[in-house]
Amino acid sequence: MSERAVEREKWSLKDLIESPSGSPMESAFQDLEGAIGALEQRRGDLSETMNADTFGQILGLVERVAYAAQRLNGYSGLFLSEDSSNQDALALRGRVDKSLAGTRNRILFFDLWWKGLDEANAQRLLPAAGDIAYYLESLRKFAPYTLSEAEEKIVNVKNVHGVDGLVTLYEMITHAFTYDVEVDGEAKTVTRSELMAYVYESNPDVREAAYRSLLGVYENRSAELAQIYKHVAGDWGSENVTLRGIDSPISVRNLSNDVPDEAVDLLLQTCRDNASLYQRFYRLKAKWLAVPKLRRFDIYAPLKETVVEYPFAEGVDLVMESFRKVSPDFAQMAERVMGEGHLDSLPRPGKDTGAFCWGVVPDKTPWVLVNYNNRANDVSTLAHELGHAVHAMLASDHSVLTCHSSLPLAETASNFAEMLLMETMLAKNEDPEFRRSLIAQFVDDSYASVLRQSYFVLFERAAHQMIAEGEPTLDQLNAAYLENLREQFGGSVELDEAFKSEWVSIPHIYATPFYCYAYTFGLLLVLALFQRYRAEGEAFVPKYLKILTYGGSKAPTAILDEAGFDIRTREFWQGGFDVLAGMVDELEALS
Repeated sequence: MSERAVEREKWSLKDLIESPSGSPMESAFQDLEGAIGALEQRRGDLSETMNADTFGQILGLVERVAYAAQRLNGYSGLFLSEDSSNQDALALRGRVDKSLAGTRNRILFFDLWWKGLDEANAQRLLPAAGDIAYYLESLRKFAPYTLSEAEEKIVNVKNVHGVDGLVTLYEMITHAFTYDVEVDGEAKTVTRSELMAYVYESNPDVREAAYRSLLGVYENRSAELAQIYKHVAGDWGSENVTLRGIDSPISVRNLSNDVPDEAVDLLLQTCRDNASLYQRFYRLKAKWLAVPKLRRFDIYAPLKETVVEYPFAEGVDLVMESFRKVSPDFAQMAERVMGEGHLDSLPRPGKDTGAFCWGVVPDKTPWVLVNYNNRANDVSTLAHELGHAVHAMLASDHSVLTCHSSLPLAETASNFAEMLLMETMLAKNEDPEFRRSLIAQFVDDSYASVLRQSYFVLFERAAHQMIAEGEPTLDQLNAAYLENLREQFGGSVELDEAFKSEWVSIPHIYATPFYCYAYTFGLLLVLALFQRYRAEGEAFVPKYLKILTYGGSKAPTAILDEAGFDIRTREFWQGGFDVLAGMVDELEALS
């Protein structure tokens, strides 16, 4: 790997658009305008009797518009994530949002025509769609919930200055937060990612100080952040349930994910039924830490006094070694992200505090953002996000309309990458204490991906209902969230009142309502996949990679049915928990 690949640097966006201003950016806007204009000129060709060749030409223009739009959207989003206080980035994001709203309105005629086309002619034309057939089939699923063209245009316009603006405001406020914390007698002011590294510290006072700093900052702004949330959730329900007639707020997400409501309900209920597994783990962990009961401040406490640090270059090497075990191609694709300068790993004020991978368009290597603080969980996060990047690259042969995986399958490569990393680290160190510590860390992390995320969705379901039925106060929403936490931990963990407003610190419930069950879906699926990998070895690798190559070109249920997994059964979801239960069994034995 080149030296550049392991340098701690900001990414470069030049491969997407040469610069955020001047002729390169103006050219990108012109490309979008040209594509829209070309599609508008073909509006008169849309008819029930059009031939397949004409339909194929129009679809080519739809793809051209989508590519140009995603290029601008991706650049402006990535640019803003570098520093949400950057006025140039904010201005560009605003300009792009307005442009894309206009785009949606100008090309809306195609979606409405296709959704309204009779079934016989739709099926006659569908073979001409080639790789984007599933995209078109998905559009028709929204036909019963589609408004008139004039109404849809109003929705698009109001979103720019309405709910989208509120989400941007939330991000501006929260990305600007800094946190004061005292560590070993030294007062520090840090970013959120730097602060959260302290919740993994061996010193319980440091863990508590970190959480109190985080929760205190959000508590001080909770009134306005809760007000933003109420408007976001209210808009979601008013548009999608009241106006469009979709069954429920969560059904909106399920419909866009193309996952049956029953499967998601079964997933969430199975999580509730298995909350006792984590309660059992936390009681065990309390014994290890020699305390009567864990506090909520302590759930990520390490089992060793000394926290092992992994400098960035060492972390990269561990990730690449683990990827090479499943496939040399897997590692080479991950190396591309770093070799092309598409990784931003440096924590800094104003930068997005989380981690993500954005595969903007299929012919460009994805961009990955992490905040690397030399901890074991930072290595896991790096593996996770690079797994996303590999997933995107494996699906890059698809159209811009079908390359992106649906949310439920979006975590398939990322969670698998974390499992590979854990096995690599265990193989390199046979010390039973190290094994206990690493497996315990995986169970800790699985709580964050499985139970915590599913309970966020359960809270969202309750909060959206409260907002639809009236005007809940901040105190009422806080009380609902505390009750949610009590059910999760069931008395196994001591809850502090400071956590009552933790929910306003969760960006997904603002930007992408009901997104979070995708994390739960992803890890439980990967636990099943990894069991097959362990049983079949190299013979399983082509089957696994095939799942990833589909991207978003088939329905999630169709992809998983082909692989032999039925998400409509309780047995499937319970299988993932059974694997986790086996880990807890081993931890008890190691004790």
